[in-house]
Amino acid sequence: MNESLTYSPTGAPTRDRTHTLFAQTMGYVAVTAALFALGAWLGRDLTGAVGIIAFIASFACLIGMYFAVRRSVQLAVALLGGFGLLTGVAVAPLIAYYASADPQALWEAGGATALFIAGFGAAGYATRRDLTALARGCSWALVALIVFGIVLIFVHIPAAAGADH
Repeated sequence: MNESLTYSPTGAPTRDRTHTLFAQTMGYVAVTAALFALGAWLGRDLTGAVGIIAFIASFACLIGMYFAVRRSVQLAVALLGGFGLLTGVAVAPLIAYYASADPQALWEAGGATALFIAGFGAAGYATRRDLTALARGCSWALVALIVFGIVLIFVHIPAAAGADH
């Protein structure tokens, strides 16, 4: 099959092209997650303002990706890798603290993240239907879930575990 972008009369990409694009995207997600883990491992002994500087640099990579994607895909991919690595370095002291307090919880969180990335990637790759109609509802559900989580930070739930102090 021709590798050029082929459009159907309605303007939607063909199924083969959609799967190729999705596979590339999931590859970028996996590489970014791996670079995040590498950055967290490299920065595990850092202290002080290094994490804040790494966070600011990772944010600069995000802004750079916005502008680079129009000019060069390779530059945008490199900035994505830099974002993953720098974000890992930025949160490394926090992850190291959690690892010293409860390493099992850290392993479970990492495993759950890997399973979700793999599971949703496989489900997205195997789906034959166009799911863009669900995008708006899922986006609002995500916003509602985030708001609910923030509200739960400030709300005392009497029946919650450990609420008897």
